[in-house]
Amino acid sequence: MISVNNLSVQFTGTELFKNVTFNIADHDRVGLVGMNGAGKSTLLKILCGWQEPESGTLVIASGQTVGYLPQEMVPDAVGTVIDEALTAFSQLDEMEKEQERLTQEIAERTDYESAEYTRLLQRHNDLTEHLTMLGGGRRREAAEKVLLGLGFRHSDFERPVAVFSGGWQMRVELAKLLLRHPDFLLLDEPTNHLDIESIQWLETYLMGYTGAVVLVSHDRTFLDNITKRTIEITAGRIYDYKCHYSEYVVQMQERRASQMAQLTAQQRQVAQIEAFIERFRYKATKAKQVQSRVKMLERMEQVTVDEVSTESIHFQFPPAPHSGKIVVETKRLGKAYGEHQVFDDVDLLLTAGQKVAFVGRNGEGKSTMVKVIVGEINDYSGTFRLGSGVVLGYYAQNQAAMLNLDKTVYETIDDVAQGDIRPKIRNILGSFLFSNEDIDKKVKVLSGGEKARLALAKLLLTPSNLLILDEPTNHLDMNSKDVLKNALLQYTGTLIVVSHDRDFLQGLTEELYEFRDGAVHEFKGDIMEFLEAARNTVVPNITNSNSILEKTSAGKAAYEQSKERERERRKLQNAVAQKEKEIEELENQIAAKDALLADGQAQEAAFYDEYQRLKKQLEQKMEEWEEAVIMAEGQ
Repeated sequence: MISVNNLSVQFTGTELFKNVTFNIADHDRVGLVGMNGAGKSTLLKILCGWQEPESGTLVIASGQTVGYLPQEMVPDAVGTVIDEALTAFSQLDEMEKEQERLTQEIAERTDYESAEYTRLLQRHNDLTEHLTMLGGGRRREAAEKVLLGLGFRHSDFERPVAVFSGGWQMRVELAKLLLRHPDFLLLDEPTNHLDIESIQWLETYLMGYTGAVVLVSHDRTFLDNITKRTIEITAGRIYDYKCHYSEYVVQMQERRASQMAQLTAQQRQVAQIEAFIERFRYKATKAKQVQSRVKMLERMEQVTVDEVSTESIHFQFPPAPHSGKIVVETKRLGKAYGEHQVFDDVDLLLTAGQKVAFVGRNGEGKSTMVKVIVGEINDYSGTFRLGSGVVLGYYAQNQAAMLNLDKTVYETIDDVAQGDIRPKIRNILGSFLFSNEDIDKKVKVLSGGEKARLALAKLLLTPSNLLILDEPTNHLDMNSKDVLKNALLQYTGTLIVVSHDRDFLQGLTEELYEFRDGAVHEFKGDIMEFLEAARNTVVPNITNSNSILEKTSAGKAAYEQSKERERERRKLQNAVAQKEKEIEELENQIAAKDALLADGQAQEAAFYDEYQRLKKQLEQKMEEWEEAVIMAEGQ
């Protein structure tokens, strides 16, 4: 067990945690959630010992181990993929030596009833179990199994780790961590560098993991499939929910709505008490009652509403310029790098307004196809053409490198914003996690994630009728992903999106192309329908046993949960819109009466009764609107 008691941490003058206390049991499945900057990554670093708290204690049960995968790191591997993975077992040698020593000591002792003898037996048993779990003599077999699950091929095992991209090197680090099998596994955004197939494998692996798992992730489906407990970090406090993420969202909304109702009731009570005090302050006969109410106010504990943004940000793409009916067409298209044929004989036809997704394992050709379409690759076989009047908008995985480093965040967006969008630049930047203090920063001082978000925001404001997004959600939290998804749903042009985020893709695209083994397979439907339909379907030409189309135990549940989330999200958004319409009607009626009052003409008693009724009704509708916004923003 990990026990956290009265933990407090400050960062740049802000209290991340204040007297936080909680436990993580040996077999827990915990999702850490909260706004960006709330302290999720900091908490993981404290739990694994990378960072010390300013006050409080962290206690880990004797003999238990903790493993941690950060969001970003600089791997320093020098060997091959398989050799680096096998370093995870370096501790086995020491454990086996200790096991031999304990075996010898137990055989020589005769104090069978003593506490020390019992302790030795227990430690020997724990070591034996741990060695069995870590593979013992089957070390290479265990390493290969994990590497294959994370997307490596047998042909990759003897290649140097250094020749792989940073994302693949992070997979090696994840493999090593899984092979060490710590008692507490702490993972910070582990799916950022994985494709859908590897994510599904990791889900299955973690579902059967015998230790505890603590996750930070912006992938709703991933959290729902693994976690059974959700710890929310907000305003320096934590709230502990015994449920997975989707159920947490419902309970969190109910809690915050209850807090808002309590705050409203308390504000009314305070107003009544203050009115009584003001009215009878100078009447001797009421002095005792006045003092009583003054003390009541002093003793009253202020009801607080947890930190939550009630600002509903909406923006749309500029209207897509007109294009011809055919937007992208390929015939017998092929691309090879030397002897490696990435794909071949691909016939693809995209028409105006289509929204499609490219899916498949990393390295199967999705980004290569994108680069052909945008003109970065010209040495291909077969034919390719863009349709008449096509205006490209392209977000590459390295898009951040193309920003002007000497411009500010605000200037970067102001350069491309047009028309009605310009007054909303601050709100748009806020939706991509840039605060008022951030917008005057030079691009050169931003982190990699901040640059990526800025590049995405810039692209969204540039008029285009063919928008291509290659892994756009890697650095976005759930709210920002929702903002992006809603904008894309309203986009009138043609969309091609490459993404591993199932929740993001669900409901966004109506057609998918799976890249596998040099071929491209078309599927009519969205990602969840694709996975559901594939559970018992064999697709021709796909023979890899690790196919994305494998039957998965969580597929159907994930599909149903995602569909339900979409229905609930639309319902909540419609409720907010309805309240806003009702408020506008009441405000118009009150304004008309205000105009009559301004003329100074005498009115009948019924006029004033109606006037007061409308104002009370407006106050009630405003409270209902606030609750509806909190519910919608939390979804």
